[in-house]
Amino acid sequence: MRTMTSAYANKMLKSLEEDKEFWVNKEATSSTYVAAINEEAVVPEYDYAQVAATIAALDEKIVIIKHALNVANATAKVQVGDAEMSVDMILIRMAQLNKRKAVLDRMRKQLPKAREEQNLYSSGNSAPEYRYINYDLELIKREYETVSRTIMEMQMALDKHNQTVQFEVEI
Repeated sequence: MRTMTSAYANKMLKSLEEDKEFWVNKEATSSTYVAAINEEAVVPEYDYAQVAATIAALDEKIVIIKHALNVANATAKVQVGDAEMSVDMILIRMAQLNKRKAVLDRMRKQLPKAREEQNLYSSGNSAPEYRYINYDLELIKREYETVSRTIMEMQMALDKHNQTVQFEVEI
């Protein structure tokens, strides 16, 4: 049994994934070889049982750590402003807010009045067309700032939680 933070668990997962990638690549490059008929073959060092066991052991550790992390994310409560949320709820809400922020960002960059490009097939005598915004630009700018602050507040609370709150992992 080991105690760790989410930040440490994620670093450990990254390291385990890198180790696994090494062994998968070793297997891909060493499990076969090419030799010409008239030359002595250079057979790479490869032991299927060892490689398979190593990959399986790494996969088992990865599963255990990811499960413990998921349980911790679903059960641990984090104070975000006036609300208390689980880590997984924060992650879901942040994804939603980031999508909304992208829409608001596009809207806040619109000009109140913009000339539309002329179509190649339109006659040269047609009157120019303009695109007008159909919303209060200042309201959109304020809403963008509110959403940005909320995301930042959630991220700061999440960062603090990930660096300080510990949970048990059975490895």
